[in-house]
Amino acid sequence: MSESHQSNARLPSFRLLAGFEAAARLGSYVLAADELCVSPSAVSHQIAQLEAQLDQPLFRRKGRGVELTVAGRVLHESVVRSLGVVRHGLQRIGTYFDEGLVTLVCPAPVAHGWLQPRLGALIAALPGLCPVVSVDETARYIDELDVDIAIGRRPLDQPGVHEVALMTDALVAVGVPALAGSAEAGEKAELLCLESDMTGDVTGRVLRERFAGRRRQTIYDDPRLLLDAVLRGRGVALVSRLLADEALADGRLVRLPGHAPVAAGTLWIARIDGTPRSPLVTGLFEGLRQAAARMDDPVDLP
Repeated sequence: MSESHQSNARLPSFRLLAGFEAAARLGSYVLAADELCVSPSAVSHQIAQLEAQLDQPLFRRKGRGVELTVAGRVLHESVVRSLGVVRHGLQRIGTYFDEGLVTLVCPAPVAHGWLQPRLGALIAALPGLCPVVSVDETARYIDELDVDIAIGRRPLDQPGVHEVALMTDALVAVGVPALAGSAEAGEKAELLCLESDMTGDVTGRVLRERFAGRRRQTIYDDPRLLLDAVLRGRGVALVSRLLADEALADGRLVRLPGHAPVAAGTLWIARIDGTPRSPLVTGLFEGLRQAAARMDDPVDLP
């Protein structure tokens, strides 16, 4: 069959493909008919139509049921993938028309340390809101379907998006009061750190200059695990002040004396430009900006 003929070939109807998929999955026209709420003869007729259109046998009899031929297995793989895409699309449409669901993408450390303590108040202030909070930063593209609001450490620079600076971050040296409450205790504490910080241009230099000679107790690849270890009193660490925000505010952590904060950049917040699909998107966007503006800044950057 030529390429042009293949591209112009008539696609089987969704009804035929749905009947084929059910029969292939269940190995029985009778069971497929029961699932689809039609008669077994209707399923048999659908399969016959599909085989005639494709000019290929798709099933062979096996006992009281059926099994796929080689051609049937090839088609089945494609149909299963295609139906999966369709089902996912239907789910996305359902989400789109539920105005209460607002998808927010946010870096995991910011979501864990800064957003979580404030989320209850934001929900209470916006009746009907059900935030969908994701830390998958690969899905930051604003499209009003997958992502309504994105918070990130760099601008999206995406056409049709309203984007503003949200707040600044800094790295602060912290520990539990017993370890970091005094300069003497802090100097004896072991170091906990992130693997990425050890090789970073700025953080690597800070760790070498300020914590030289200090034993590194544990190295992590997730900031949330690093924070957990510090809260357990296992050592001191250089962490995002947004990640440690709640623990610093309630006194579970204190800043290490004599260690100035290190600038860690600006966070940006973005949503669709113009009127979003739901007033709750605008409400959450503005609520997050107000929460950031009200936050007491615990650091004085040089």
